[in-house]
Amino acid sequence: MPGFWSNLKRPFSALAPMEDVTDTVFRQMIARYAPPDVFFTEFVNVDGMCSEGREAVIHRLRYTEAERPIVAQIWGLDPENFEQAAKEIQKMGFDGVDLNMGCSVKKVVKTGACARLIDNPSLADEIVHAARQGAGQMPVSVKTRIGYSYRKTLEWTGFLLEKNLAALIVHGRIARESYSAKADWDEIGKVVSLRNQMKSSTLVVGNGDVTSCEQIGHLASAYGVDGVMIGRGALHDPLVFSKTGGKSISALPVAQKAAMVKEHIMLHRETWRDEKSCNVLKKYFRTYLSGFKGATRLRRCLVSASSYDEMLEILRSHAAEAADEAKAAE
Repeated sequence: MPGFWSNLKRPFSALAPMEDVTDTVFRQMIARYAPPDVFFTEFVNVDGMCSEGREAVIHRLRYTEAERPIVAQIWGLDPENFEQAAKEIQKMGFDGVDLNMGCSVKKVVKTGACARLIDNPSLADEIVHAARQGAGQMPVSVKTRIGYSYRKTLEWTGFLLEKNLAALIVHGRIARESYSAKADWDEIGKVVSLRNQMKSSTLVVGNGDVTSCEQIGHLASAYGVDGVMIGRGALHDPLVFSKTGGKSISALPVAQKAAMVKEHIMLHRETWRDEKSCNVLKKYFRTYLSGFKGATRLRRCLVSASSYDEMLEILRSHAAEAADEAKAAE
């Protein structure tokens, strides 16, 4: 079932799932300032969801209505757990479920999961079938790469295109390359051509090295993809999905950048309270605070903070100092 996917205006944009980055707070910040057409959660282990360790992973599926349409991404090895997880995700009200067959993190692939499934199509087939059984009418998609240790783009994606998925998200690198090589969009284009030859209704979404909204139209025109997914580009610039030409975090006044950091800190505290440490926020400071005089010093002060209140006080002091400097310069 294509579900919400068929209602998206093409080419559409999607925020990639990124572990310990794209939690509900970061997604809400993106949604407030420059939302993509589709949001993805962090990836969640189905074996953990269906075990006594459930509480250690289930927080990754927290979301708000502001983040729709939202797709839950899951990974693991046990097909029965995929079915159970997909069933639960449907009950939680998600718009879709995505199967992670592309993560290249060593501790993950050494278990045989994610990108390692590229060389284990029989298990991948069982997982897709099980997830579809659990998902019911909720659309199922797959995010993958063009190979594990070498390129097998057409063989692997052809196999997946036979599964009648709602969407196939293709990252233009093999797993062994991680992010060290340039994403090969020509290979992604081959997937589109294969999809067309097979007369498949599966949407093809390209992913890899996209850093601006302006690239989406160009890539769709050049390679025929239905949509484009952006991951690290969003961590570098939370306004990356802005459809207003030239709008980026770098163009904002320093005071507005600082205000966004404050907003993120307060939303994080409100959302997670004692569930997550404020230290989690430190990865986002460079996202907002770069490209101006004193940015490095301000980030260092924030990173050294040990509480939400201390972070907020540092920002208040910075704003007061900036106001005094501006007044002195008049």
